[in-house]
Amino acid sequence: MNISANNPNLKSWVTVPANSDFPIQNLPFGIFSEGANDKRVGVALGDKIIDLYQLASFGYLNNTSFSASDFEQDTLNAMMLKGKAANRILRNRISEIFEESNDELKKNEQHVAQILSNQKDCELHLPVQIGDYTDFYSSEQHAYNVGCMFRDPNNALLPNWKHIPVGYHGRSSSIVVSGTPFHRPMGQLKPSPEEDPIFAPCRLLDFELEMAFITFQGKPLGERISTEEADEYIFGMTLFNDWSARDIQKWEYIPLGPFLAKNFASHMSPWIVTLDALEPFRTSGPVQDPKVLPYLEYKGDKHIDINIEMGIQPEGTSETVVTKSNYKHMYWNMNQQLAHHSVNGCNINCGDTMASGTISGPTEGSYGSMLEISWAGSKSVKMADGTERKFIQDNDTVIMRGYSEKDGVRVGFGEVSAKVLPAK
Repeated sequence: MNISANNPNLKSWVTVPANSDFPIQNLPFGIFSEGANDKRVGVALGDKIIDLYQLASFGYLNNTSFSASDFEQDTLNAMMLKGKAANRILRNRISEIFEESNDELKKNEQHVAQILSNQKDCELHLPVQIGDYTDFYSSEQHAYNVGCMFRDPNNALLPNWKHIPVGYHGRSSSIVVSGTPFHRPMGQLKPSPEEDPIFAPCRLLDFELEMAFITFQGKPLGERISTEEADEYIFGMTLFNDWSARDIQKWEYIPLGPFLAKNFASHMSPWIVTLDALEPFRTSGPVQDPKVLPYLEYKGDKHIDINIEMGIQPEGTSETVVTKSNYKHMYWNMNQQLAHHSVNGCNINCGDTMASGTISGPTEGSYGSMLEISWAGSKSVKMADGTERKFIQDNDTVIMRGYSEKDGVRVGFGEVSAKVLPAK
């Protein structure tokens, strides 16, 4: 696939610091505000934000299907409703404008001053209006680890796991942007099999290292999206920390699955990296055995090489990275997840968010949750300040980062951070 904005040789006339997540080959989309200005659509480039409303208002996007009003919005949904082809043209055009040899904007200092803002001076917001949220369970190592803890290694994976991308419908209203603090959830816990349940703050608060993809408008109710078509319906990806209250979940999840243990907060990164920008980092996935049903078969490399890590920062001290994993470890890929989600005719809407499920690699240092890292609380992780963690404590800040890198180009997602406040 030849996407001009992905050319690894491109340089921008805007200074991009070394090891920035946002070189000209990335150009992720988000929602920002600055000072008294309303929210609007922006694109990250180095330490700057490109104001697309101003860029369009000055006529630089006239040869695209977008107008300034598409960017004078508090979500990306209006822009996304234009579809894959239009958004690819838009990203290619932004790349052309900011390429080092192009001086159509560069030479106009007044326009530059109104179009470029410093990221540090801006506030970033939840980038999309999320109608529906689905959480999958698609990392084999994670499913195996959990199965070993709560069943046994010989029956770790449930019988359906290698036949369908297992998932459940979550709660979109509690998805918030990076930097939003939240209170430790309350709920019913059952301290031991012999005791009655109690109402108390969660004692086993956990992060879940995940990625999520955001959809364009899908097909009408009753129609399916195939694995071959799926790429056309995926706008881009974000980092996703899908918090979990392990003790609440253990008591409530039978027979209908997660409920209060999962709907109190999920954090996503403010920048959506387009699927187009991630094309150079495609990689092959695991051999799927047994053979999947025909509607889940796919061609080509549909997994993506994305390095991801999670750190814990106790209040008043430095951060300790507790795991480093990679999105390529997923057993089920996005194309299969979207195909399975719609195979029964379920309609997919613009802005729907679909999370990968916890991503665990093959080694202990790459497990994607404290449940696995501490092996259900049987061992501790030492922090930089000398304290230890089995699960997340009050006033801890949990920080997730992710990036892909190839041919000297780093395409990153920024970070997702959130501070845990004491229960109310």
